[in-house]
Amino acid sequence: MISVNEKGLQLFDEMLDWEDELKVESQELSNGAVIVDCGVNVDGGYDAGMYLSRLCLADLADLAYTKIDLNGLAVPGIQVTTDLPTTACMASQYAGWKISVGNYFGMGSGPGRALGLKPKELYEEIGYQDDFSAAVLVLESNKLPDEEVVEYIAKHCSVDTDNVFIAVAPTSSIAGSVQISARVVETGIHKLESIGFDINCIKSGFGTAPIAPVVGDDTKCMGSTNDCVIYCGETYYTVDFEGTSDELKEYVKNAPSVTSKDYGKPFYTTFKEANFDFFKVDAGMFAPAKVTINDLNSKKTFSSGKFSPDILLESFGVDDV
Repeated sequence: MISVNEKGLQLFDEMLDWEDELKVESQELSNGAVIVDCGVNVDGGYDAGMYLSRLCLADLADLAYTKIDLNGLAVPGIQVTTDLPTTACMASQYAGWKISVGNYFGMGSGPGRALGLKPKELYEEIGYQDDFSAAVLVLESNKLPDEEVVEYIAKHCSVDTDNVFIAVAPTSSIAGSVQISARVVETGIHKLESIGFDINCIKSGFGTAPIAPVVGDDTKCMGSTNDCVIYCGETYYTVDFEGTSDELKEYVKNAPSVTSKDYGKPFYTTFKEANFDFFKVDAGMFAPAKVTINDLNSKKTFSSGKFSPDILLESFGVDDV
């Protein structure tokens, strides 16, 4: 079985070799952990964002920048392709670990989750385990973790603190924006899983999503970055589905974000109306705008959803001058 942490550590070491070129900054804490700042106190950028995205996916996907047209406005986008979708996206990339230690908070994603089994039921569902001696994690946070945070992570991952390697970027940074858009394939898989689809039958995944500009603080940027996937993200999956074509068609019909009762306005607006309470926002909204599935079994392909570039441009706050 592929070790996502071993793959992640190889890439992390490469990131350290290109520290100056990536405009990131590393530091070793007193307990031996290595932290790479990709946008908290440094510039970071698109190159740092690409490394962050690759780290999240344990380098098990091919990523490339592309151009996406929003009603005649060309914006940067990212393209993701993987033949190991459940391992890359769910065992590694999924932001399934809320790390709260003292006054520190960060959303944890990447290979280290597999050692901590965050969440355990997901790893049981996909039948994945990793027992590597080092934990590699990506944190979405506007603060760098200290020794206390590292000790918490090391304990949950059953590794020594000097075998903890963390890359950090806030949502309100270029690198942070890139790595969120790079979750487009994972977001679709997670939505399919939430409506009862057997994600273990997904053989490959492909997706594209625009990359949001930095529009404000972390909360504002959380809205615009999510909107990139919700309103203009597109995914294509190849599956080996054992059910009927009608069953598959129903899954595809219910997978896109347009099926959500909260669809139709920028996410920040919806979040604000919910008094910034995630539990009051329909979870079904977190899905790509369009989902297509090609079934190797029936040889049929089904597609559902729509793009809403006007809403995304509103979310971006683009002014024509």
